[in-house]
Amino acid sequence: MFRVFFLLLMGLLVSSCNKHIFAKAPSPLKKITIAYTFQPQSTLIHVAKEKGFFAEEGLEVVPLMHQYGKTALRSVLENEADLATVAETPLLFSILNDDKIFILSTIVASSQNSAIIARKDAGISKAHHLKGKKIGVTPLTTGDFFLDSLLIANGMTRKDIIPVPVLPDDMEEALKLKKIDAASTWNYPLTQIKHLLGDNGILFFDEDIYTETFNLASKQDFVTKNPEIIKQLIRAVVKAQEFVKNHPKEAQEIMARVTNKTPELIKEVWNSFSFNVTLDQTILITLEDEARWAIKNKLTDKTKVPDFKKFIYADALKSVSPSAYKLNRVENEN
Repeated sequence: MFRVFFLLLMGLLVSSCNKHIFAKAPSPLKKITIAYTFQPQSTLIHVAKEKGFFAEEGLEVVPLMHQYGKTALRSVLENEADLATVAETPLLFSILNDDKIFILSTIVASSQNSAIIARKDAGISKAHHLKGKKIGVTPLTTGDFFLDSLLIANGMTRKDIIPVPVLPDDMEEALKLKKIDAASTWNYPLTQIKHLLGDNGILFFDEDIYTETFNLASKQDFVTKNPEIIKQLIRAVVKAQEFVKNHPKEAQEIMARVTNKTPELIKEVWNSFSFNVTLDQTILITLEDEARWAIKNKLTDKTKVPDFKKFIYADALKSVSPSAYKLNRVENEN
């Protein structure tokens, strides 16, 4: 009896060992490089990285940090990164430049993030006082498009002002030293400048003239070769969207830590943004409006508005989160 029990016990031990030895090893994480920004528009990427959502989906994300989306996109085009977070205006000029890129999804939208902030001591207290003034602007960005939009809404054109090319992080110093009278910019610099100027500052914005989108984008070749990676990426970012929605305070704490900004600044700008992973009409309409603007102002040698549907890759989002796909003008699958 003892011998039978002993043999049964040994058999169980051997079986257990074999299962352990021959158990399938976990798949290694797929490494990708994402060029993203310290701006609030990249919140979902920061959260997905910090909370481990990318790793949960089988991705090892190598961050390549930038101050704004235009340079993040450039790093993709120069093969330094696989994907980028970027506003639609740099994407527009990339498409007009015949770059083969795909927009994968919008990750945030805002109609309150762009504004012109001016110095009252430069004689500016109303929008029409911008006429003849030096206005800092970062060329070929959302600030560039917003500047023209606000001028037109107030009966002026670019010819009525003196545009001064200034990088986003240099706007505050340029205003402080009075090298410019006003700045067309976005957050965080926008709110930081507002605090700097105090009672000497005045803000001009219009929620009805422009909605900024911030998007995930990649080269078409990378996307078509790695459709599963794109799905994994979108799943992770959708997880981050839900986390931000359900745990806004912790998400703000993450952003304060990773961007080295004060919690007060993060909280102040937070409600200006809609953190949603989506593809809807906003991105197409805005790209078309900006293309007409670029053509009219001879910022491109193109004379016709491109078919932007060709530059949208919808498969991943439709697979991961079908309800987030609202782009009915995209008729065909990519």
